[in-house]
Amino acid sequence: MDGQYTDLMAEIGAKARAAAAELAFASSERKAAALISAAHEVWERRQEIFDANVLDLDFAAQKGLSPAMIDRLRLDETRLRGIVDGLRAVAEQRDPVGRVLAEWDRPNGLHIQRVATPLGVVGVIYESRPNVTADAGALCLKAGNAVILRGGSESFHSSEAIHGCMIRGLQQAGLPEAAIQLVPTRERAMVEAMLKAVDYIDVIVPRGGKGLVGLVQREARVPVFAHLDGICHVYADRDADLEKARRVVLNAKTRRTGICGAAECLLIDWQFYTKHGPVLIEDLLKAGVEVRTEGELLKVPGTVQAAPDDFGREFLDMIIAAKLVDGVDEAIAHIRRYGSGHTESILTENDTTAARFFERLDSAILMRNASTQFADGGEFGMGAEIGIATGKMHARGPVGAEQLCSFKYLVTGDGTIRG
Repeated sequence: MDGQYTDLMAEIGAKARAAAAELAFASSERKAAALISAAHEVWERRQEIFDANVLDLDFAAQKGLSPAMIDRLRLDETRLRGIVDGLRAVAEQRDPVGRVLAEWDRPNGLHIQRVATPLGVVGVIYESRPNVTADAGALCLKAGNAVILRGGSESFHSSEAIHGCMIRGLQQAGLPEAAIQLVPTRERAMVEAMLKAVDYIDVIVPRGGKGLVGLVQREARVPVFAHLDGICHVYADRDADLEKARRVVLNAKTRRTGICGAAECLLIDWQFYTKHGPVLIEDLLKAGVEVRTEGELLKVPGTVQAAPDDFGREFLDMIIAAKLVDGVDEAIAHIRRYGSGHTESILTENDTTAARFFERLDSAILMRNASTQFADGGEFGMGAEIGIATGKMHARGPVGAEQLCSFKYLVTGDGTIRG
């Protein structure tokens, strides 16, 4: 790795460490003020942000990015309003730092508290979606963490414009500007530098495609919060309500195909299929979705033969795999084999069946009669999310401000000694 990037990482990292030390005891009021001010700046400077986004869209088109990736990159007034609303929502949340998670007294005379405390410095490496600049900056600040942001080369100008608004918010609240830093280069060598920056970064969060996340998980020496694939399943049980199932399946696949919460596989119980026919498949086909399947479902006009690896594939496109299963247990077995531990939804009016599905699957998010597209921190009431984590340690599901905290023990005695 080029020495200049090692030096740049050291410079950014040292500033982040110093800022994190100050943020650890920053008041809730100042952090909220910074975010409210940043939200105001984003809206006031929206034309500047749109102009920057046009440069990025042109760059993405020249690179030959897929329509789904370009959709992730594009900003309009609705999406910018979403960024503004997300900043304000995070500002209004309860400050997670200093929360007493548990407390107890010991017979030895000690009073012990477990208290939420910031992680320190968070590194976020992301592709395409410039809103991550605001979401990650806001959540890290709320949790008292400094953050180092390395956006994708295709979102460079948009991220830079949004970052400027975040810095203005910090300035107006009297907080250190180095609390939210954006890596000032497109060079991929900075990704490698961040992954090895154990002296400066406490956790890395990758947001992007399988290639990026896989690289981070393989190469990082810093701990990682991440999900590799969003292979989300929807299971239409024999006791599903037909109209609910039709709405949910269509939304789960087609609302936005390029996000990690998009459904990639539809499982249909044989009894549901016998009763209602191929209506769920036909709805998808009418909406322009390519349905890859096998066996009986291939008799539905317009479906195509699934390849062996289509079950367990993240399409991020208007494509879905579909399969008939014999009951909830076969659905569970399929998801265990092919799922990625992200999000699964069961469509059923049977409480016992739903409970079995929830009990026997261990994905980060399990839903009943709801679209997998709700797998999002904003929809969970977190204001925003820094990512979805499917690991088993520390954070799972949407990673919001509370999940960006660790804890420490505060122990009080009265001249207490150990015998």
